[in-house]
Amino acid sequence: MEISKYLRDHSRTIEGKQQLIIGAFARALEIIPRQLCDNAGFDATDMLNNLRMKHAQGALWYGVDINAESITDNYEKFVWEPALVKTNAIAAATEAACLILSVDETVRNPASEKPQGGPPMPRGGAQRSFRGRGRGIPR
Repeated sequence: MEISKYLRDHSRTIEGKQQLIIGAFARALEIIPRQLCDNAGFDATDMLNNLRMKHAQGALWYGVDINAESITDNYEKFVWEPALVKTNAIAAATEAACLILSVDETVRNPASEKPQGGPPMPRGGAQRSFRGRGRGIPR
């Protein structure tokens, strides 16, 4: 939640599409506490609003407390996580999302369906000059 808050604040200082991208990334980070609340049967919207409020007030370590069915200071409750684990998890998730988006963009980009300077390719992507041979059998 603290990283999400930081990214939201930072996105407000940027103009253009980058602002939307950073804001979406900040919202995506809030899926973690939302999923914790959903799995525990809590009202996720209420919990996230309380967490956002606490983090806006400067409470750096507040998170979901499953036992008390509320939010609490995880530092005082001795809930510690190694920073290296979080850093690696966020980096891996970001790389996976970028890979998915780049593949999606390649598939949907009409400009990539036709070669540079040549005639447009058929709808399937590759030119089909063979008829009924299949299975890699040469002509």
